[in-house]
Amino acid sequence: MSAASDVTLPSGERTAFLQAGIQIEQLTIGWMVLEAALSIGAGLIAHSLLLVAFGLDSVIELVSGGILLWRLRVQARGAELARVEGAERRAAWVVALALLGLILYVVGSSGLNLFTQAKPETSLVGLVVAAIAVIGMPLLAWRKRQIAAQLDSAALRGDAACSMTCAAMAATLFVGLAVTALFGWWWEDSVAALAFLIWLVPEAREAWTGARAGKAACNCGEDGCTD
Repeated sequence: MSAASDVTLPSGERTAFLQAGIQIEQLTIGWMVLEAALSIGAGLIAHSLLLVAFGLDSVIELVSGGILLWRLRVQARGAELARVEGAERRAAWVVALALLGLILYVVGSSGLNLFTQAKPETSLVGLVVAAIAVIGMPLLAWRKRQIAAQLDSAALRGDAACSMTCAAMAATLFVGLAVTALFGWWWEDSVAALAFLIWLVPEAREAWTGARAGKAACNCGEDGCTD
């Protein structure tokens, strides 16, 4: 939280916006839990690398979102943020290593599937999850930006960017699943999974840089996501 924000925003309004931030993060985390469970489950059933990769990324985002929710709760109680910093540093390394592992998983599994010409089954559950994320994530990002502007919170701005990244990945997921269902192209699932690297590689790079600097675990466009 910047000094300027504390001066210009009355205490009552600041508390209200912090509570709004907590509520939007709770909603985000709740959806991420559901999204991860449905995507991974449906992906395993349909043998879809694309769905499993999307679900695993949702699990990684849960770590960042959980730390941010904790941070907002501590701020709302008026407590010092110093005790959160250690957990943020540990979470930063967890996110960075998990993203690196996910990238290796996507590259390795895609290569194997393309070599063996593995063909996934159609997943209606995956299509529904992707469609909801494409619509819902931009709305969440819009609300997070509103709250971030009032609190002058880089962490919330970074999380809003992560929500938009999730929407972009969900759009890729939806197109990949739809094309596979309509045309039966065996290679589309693996190619669409590789397209995730467009977002995963920059996320991993930012998370790794932040972890080495001992910064917060959030990423997606805000350097360090400090408040």
